[in-house]
Amino acid sequence: MRMRTGCSASSAQRSVEVVTRHTLSLSRMRMTRTGHFRMSAALRGYVAPEGDPVMGAAVGYQAAFEALPCPCMLLTRGQVVLAVNDAYLRMTGQDRAEVVGRALLGAAPVLADLSGSGAAKVRASLERVAATATGDVVPLLREDWDPPGRRHWRLANAPVLDPSGEVKEIVVVFGDVTGSLEPRLATRPDGRVSGPLKPDALLHQAYRQEQQKVSMLHETIEHQQRFVFDAAHDLRNPITGLLTELEEALSDPGADLRRTLRSLHRDAERLNDIVGDLLALARLYTAPPPGADLVDLARLVVEELDAHPPSASVLTRLEEDVVVRASRVRLARLLSNLVANAERHTSSRIEFVVAAAPPYAVLEVIDDGPGIPAEERERIFHRLYRQEQARSLDAGGSGFGLPIAREIAHAYGGDLFVADHPGGARFVLRLPLAT
Repeated sequence: MRMRTGCSASSAQRSVEVVTRHTLSLSRMRMTRTGHFRMSAALRGYVAPEGDPVMGAAVGYQAAFEALPCPCMLLTRGQVVLAVNDAYLRMTGQDRAEVVGRALLGAAPVLADLSGSGAAKVRASLERVAATATGDVVPLLREDWDPPGRRHWRLANAPVLDPSGEVKEIVVVFGDVTGSLEPRLATRPDGRVSGPLKPDALLHQAYRQEQQKVSMLHETIEHQQRFVFDAAHDLRNPITGLLTELEEALSDPGADLRRTLRSLHRDAERLNDIVGDLLALARLYTAPPPGADLVDLARLVVEELDAHPPSASVLTRLEEDVVVRASRVRLARLLSNLVANAERHTSSRIEFVVAAAPPYAVLEVIDDGPGIPAEERERIFHRLYRQEQARSLDAGGSGFGLPIAREIAHAYGGDLFVADHPGGARFVLRLPLAT
């Protein structure tokens, strides 16, 4: 069998949609007295019962199938041809009688000119459709024919479901994609044109790009769902505390109202801190970074320590002229979160180090506390994750400080991580040096 001509890929897609829409509608209709019908019978014409809201008149599915402009065929799950349309017969030059009832592949196949690799691709695609009830597309390139063909094809395979949702038949639509592949030219990294891209490379490249987009979409949806869960989870605790205090005060006529108000005020402050952190994270996730300034890290550390001196003693080793491009406000927030974390865990001293390690600028905050086990050095950057020791030292921490700090670092092309240190915890911020 040698194919002569075909229709465009976009036309093939439209045909698949038309055929699939009709066949799915038929397969989902209610059963008649004689049981469910076969697609081959449906193609001869189906008359809906009187008053049926879905179909109110006879529909000539045979005529509709024959009128499709793209070559189509209908297969059983076992890959035997049930029907072909006129466009397929014109394309191949075959008669209907010599096609219908024969196996598409295997012994005396309809697609007899396929090479071994080409037949394997088609068979695998049809088996995937039968197993998953999901459409599939397989490219048939020139080298997939024996002898090599003159054109490139794409087979779009769509399942036809029975009333129980099982794959009953498979619609196959042939699309000629030669014109859309061959004019494309490959461009080298240096900008020179190297000649036509191989069709299989084009198809694989498009598939990879589509998979990346789908993966990014799934990741975004999952990220949003986690954020909503985290927000609800962390807001619930202070709200529960407020309600408990109010219920106890209302049920006890002799309650100490001043003590109750102090407790309520403490819970309200914690709630306000959590909402502020949630808003900060939401802005980091959704809004573009604000305009970048030239920020001298040593000067930033000195100014922030003067404005908000820590409760512990401070040691500094600050290299001058270590400059980055970032929002000074956001870097100050990052530094403030690291200092708050160090104050919570330190025994007596917090050390600040600024240095250049091209191509990065490095800012380190080191405390002399108990340190962070290696297995927890990534978890502490997860929202709401707090070590047992952190919860015992400060029950009021929100669990958002370190995640916010890391997101700020990522927003400016840097990173924030925990490095090895002989005593205590060592947080390292790396940002690209300003050029």
